[in-house]
Amino acid sequence: MNFFDFTWNYIIVFLIVLTVLIYVHEWGHYWVARRNGVRVEVFSIGFGPEVFGWDNAHGTRWKISLIPLGGYVKMFGEDDSREDGEDGEPAEMTPEEKAVSFHHKSLGQRAAIVAAGPIVNFLFAIVAFAGLAVFEGNPVPLAVVGEVLPNSAASEAKLATGDRVVAIDGQEIETFEDLRQIVIKSPERKLAFDIERDGKILTLTATPKSAPGTEGQASRIGLLGIRPNLEHLRYERHDPLSALWLGAERTAVLTYRILAYVGDMITGARNTDDLGGPLRIAKISGDMAQMGVSQVILLMAMLSVNLGLINLFPIPMLDGGHLAFYAAEWIRGRPLGPTAQEYGFRFGLILVLLLLVFVTWNDLVYLFS
Repeated sequence: MNFFDFTWNYIIVFLIVLTVLIYVHEWGHYWVARRNGVRVEVFSIGFGPEVFGWDNAHGTRWKISLIPLGGYVKMFGEDDSREDGEDGEPAEMTPEEKAVSFHHKSLGQRAAIVAAGPIVNFLFAIVAFAGLAVFEGNPVPLAVVGEVLPNSAASEAKLATGDRVVAIDGQEIETFEDLRQIVIKSPERKLAFDIERDGKILTLTATPKSAPGTEGQASRIGLLGIRPNLEHLRYERHDPLSALWLGAERTAVLTYRILAYVGDMITGARNTDDLGGPLRIAKISGDMAQMGVSQVILLMAMLSVNLGLINLFPIPMLDGGHLAFYAAEWIRGRPLGPTAQEYGFRFGLILVLLLLVFVTWNDLVYLFS
């Protein structure tokens, strides 16, 4: 790969993906702040020195900054500070200034403005998933074996990677879900699998092993021990209404899986090797860009869910930390003291920086291993 291809496929695509996600998140804060009468002073994509920018009719400075790893919206009165007056005390706001000050809005309004960023991330994911389902179709894995798990019913039956299941007990099979539904209803029952292998049809007998069912399933279910081959897919297009439902469902499932993964890490059930940062996102962005625009949109939807969820964690410096402070204010009837908030934000900053260093190290190990 030459320098131009590398720059386009990885660096430029990564910056596009990151810019879209940052804009979506910060636009949520901006839009709700404007709806609540708050004057927004700065809308920045990136941190550090301004590269270029412009002012809109409402007096907001829109700018692109040098370091593209984030962004922010600065609202008037957000830090409840003004330049000192003649006596060294903070200058008193005029009634007009209080009317557009973030700090002088109600607790509910401030919480809504802070929560809007993550919420819009989730809404963006739903719309992106839905758009893909309408225009390209929802990918449905076909009944092709991608992996055979060791010591499973499939390995005992000599099923192999690449086998295409065409029928089970004479019932035609097309998708992996068709296969799965028959298997889970057949614990400890012999099934005849008609498979296509190397252009020939073979019949193998497999007995799915019995396992406890989960909520919404029978008390015992059958397990075959195979995973689908994701290179063999069928795309099913949806109408806009069902696509939106599908987008919401995929967003909810992805959110649950992320939370489950975090829970497993906390309990030690899983390691942290899969945690990635900017370098890994850049690598994945470039790889998916070579597979087509739809794959980049899919990646943005998935990253948007991650971004929205991470920002809701109750860590000072993140939106969830601000919401935690507002929850304490609601319970106490007054805000936390400035000292408590200052130490909280210091702790949050240290935690975020440590996490950034850790995921960057993970990225380097991943890229050079």
